[in-house]
Amino acid sequence: MSERNDVLQAVLLSTTPPTGEQERRFCELLRARYGREIALTWQESEDYPHGFRLMVGEDLFDWSVDGRLRQLRKAVEKSGKKTETAQKLAETAQAKRDSGRAKNEAVLYSRVPPTEEQENRFCAFLAEKYGTQVTLTWQESEECPNGFRLVVGEEVYDYTAPARLQQFREMLHKTVGTQANIIPLLRETVGEWTPGALAREVGTVLSVGDGIAEVSGLAHAAYGEILLFEDGVRGMVQNLSEESVGCILFDDESSVCAGSTVRRTNKTAGIPVGYGFLGRTVNSLGVPIDGLGEIEADGYRPIESPAPGIIDRQPVDRPMETGILAIDAMFPIGRGQRELIIGDRQTGKTAIALDTILNQKGKDVICIYVSIGQKASSVVQLAQTLKKYGAMDYSIIVHASASESAPLQYIAPYAGCALGEYFMEQGRDVLIVYDDLSKHAVAYRTMSLLLGRSPGREAYPGDVFYLHSRLLERAAHLSEEKGGGSMTALPIVETQSGDMSAYIPTNIISITDGQLFLESRLFFAGQRPAVNVGLSVSRVGGDAQTRAMKRAAKTMRLDLAQYREMEVFTQFSNDLDEATRRQLAYGQGLMRLLRQKQYHPYTMEEQVVLLTAALHHALQEIPAEQLDSFVPKLLVQMHARQGALLQRIAETKTLSDEDEKTIIEEAKQMVRGEFGA
Repeated sequence: MSERNDVLQAVLLSTTPPTGEQERRFCELLRARYGREIALTWQESEDYPHGFRLMVGEDLFDWSVDGRLRQLRKAVEKSGKKTETAQKLAETAQAKRDSGRAKNEAVLYSRVPPTEEQENRFCAFLAEKYGTQVTLTWQESEECPNGFRLVVGEEVYDYTAPARLQQFREMLHKTVGTQANIIPLLRETVGEWTPGALAREVGTVLSVGDGIAEVSGLAHAAYGEILLFEDGVRGMVQNLSEESVGCILFDDESSVCAGSTVRRTNKTAGIPVGYGFLGRTVNSLGVPIDGLGEIEADGYRPIESPAPGIIDRQPVDRPMETGILAIDAMFPIGRGQRELIIGDRQTGKTAIALDTILNQKGKDVICIYVSIGQKASSVVQLAQTLKKYGAMDYSIIVHASASESAPLQYIAPYAGCALGEYFMEQGRDVLIVYDDLSKHAVAYRTMSLLLGRSPGREAYPGDVFYLHSRLLERAAHLSEEKGGGSMTALPIVETQSGDMSAYIPTNIISITDGQLFLESRLFFAGQRPAVNVGLSVSRVGGDAQTRAMKRAAKTMRLDLAQYREMEVFTQFSNDLDEATRRQLAYGQGLMRLLRQKQYHPYTMEEQVVLLTAALHHALQEIPAEQLDSFVPKLLVQMHARQGALLQRIAETKTLSDEDEKTIIEEAKQMVRGEFGA
C-alpha cells in the first residue's frame, strides 16, 4: 500500500500514442482509483499491437491480447456450464508439459531463429547442465521480441525483457545501505549488474477451489515452499505426490484457474518482524489492517522454525505475574512456561489472558495476542481495551478472523510465534496468547480434508498432535549464552460441556506445563475468575514464585481442599458444631477473596498482604458478602500507612517475620474498626 500512496506517475505502453480523448479518460480512471492527480506518460512498445498495458507502481492494468485471453479463461472457469472448456485448457497444458518433459528435448522461443553460433552455445550449455546431448527445437514467438525463452521439461530459462526487469527489481531489493551511502551504492550496483537468463521451474494449475490448488509440473518443490501464481497470488506447498503438488492459497483465489502457470520461489513462508509492529494489528502475513499505515520491518523470519534445544534453555524460575490472585497464589506461571487456559465458551478464558497482558505494564514484557477464528468486532473491542489501559504500546495483535480462509487461520499462530521469537532472541521477555487452538485445529482439519488427507479421530488428520506440539515447544527460557530471553505461551482451548477428555484438549494438556480449568458452574455462581482449584495445575509450581509469595500462600490449596471436602459432607446437615461452622466460614471467605474484578490486577505485594491476612484468619470475622468491599479499603490503608513495607516486599521479593506480623496486626485493627470484632 505504501508504494501506491507514493505513486507520482503512470506509464502507458502501446504501439501507438493515445488520442486526446483516450488520454483524458485514462487520467479520469487514475483520479477515481487513487484519489489524486497522477501524471500519465506514454512509451512506445511493439509488444501490444492490439491493446495496451498501464503500469502504476506495482499495479498493472492489462488490455493486451494475452491479458484479455486470461480474462476469458477465468470467465470460462467460473461458468458452471463451461467446465469442459476449462478441462480442455488443463489437458492442453498437460499435453504441452508431457511433450517437453524429457530432459533430452528443449524448445527455444524467440522472434527470430538463432544463428549457428548461438545454437551451438545453447547446445553446449544444455549438455553441460544435464549431462547429455539435448535436441534443440526453435519456435517462433512474438512474445519474445527482445530476448528468448528456453524450455527444458519443467524448467524455463527466461531472457525476455520482463524477466530481465524482474531480475533488476530483485537485485535492487537485495541492496542494503544506509541513508548516507544508498545513492552511491545503488550506482555501483546498477553499474556492475549484468542480466542473465532467469532460470525457474514452472507448473500448471490442474484444479482450484476453497483456498486449495492442485498443481502439476513442480517436481522439485519442497514442503512449505512458497509458490507464485499468475497475478501475484501466493500459496504454500502442503502435499507432495508423484504427479502433483497440493498448495494452500493465501490471497484471493478468483484470479487462479485451471491452466494458470505457477512458479517456484525457493523460499519458505515467512513474516516481516521488528519493533515497528508494537502497538499494531496485522494479519497472518504481517500486513497491517488497523489503517495506521505501513510498518517498517527490521527483518524477515520464517513462520516455521525448530524449537530451541535443551542446551539452549535454562530452567523456568522467574514469575510471569498475571495479577490474578487465584492464579499467582496457587498456579504460578513462569517466564518460558506453557500454561493452558481451558473451559467452555463464555467462561472468561480471554478475560484471564487480557488481564495478564494488562498486568505486564512497566515490566518490560512484549505481549502478542493471536486471534484465530474470532469475530472481528471482538478483536476491535479487545484492541480498544488495551489502548484504554495503556497496554497497546507493548502489544501486538495478529488477527485471522472467522471470515478468512482456513489457510490464513492455519498460519496465524506460527506467524505470531515468529514475531515472538524475534524479540526473545534479542533477550526480551515475551508473552504470547493463542486464542484459540480449538478453532486452529478445525481450520487445519478443513484444510487437510480439502487436500485429500485421510481423516482420523473426529475427522482430524493423523498429525494434528504435531500441529500444536511444534508450535508450543518454541516457548522457552533461553540460556544466558543465547541472550536469556523468554517466550511464555498461554494457549486457549474451548471444551464442550466441560469435557476435558476430548481429542484436542487431551492433546494440548499433554503438551503444556499445566492448565487452568474454568468451570461454568463456578462462573454462573459468581466465582470469577472461575478457576477450578481441583482440576487446575501448574507443573512449574513454586519455582516460578517469589519467596514472599511462597510464604504467603503456602497453605492456600490445602485449606481450600479441606473446605471443599467439608462442604460436601455437611451440605445435607443442619446440626453443625462451632468448629465446623468456623471452618466453613473460613473456606467461604477464601473463595470470596479469590473473586476479582476484570481489568483490576493486583501487584505482587498487594497479593502478599491479602494472602497473609486471610490465611492467618485476620479476615475471618468479616461476613463473606462484605469481603468484596472490604478488600479495596484494606489495600488503600496499607498503601497509606505501610507504604515502606510494601515497597520493601516489592524490591526484596521476601516477607520477613516482622513484616508478616505488621500485616496481620494492620488487618485485625481495620477489621475491629469496621466490624467491631
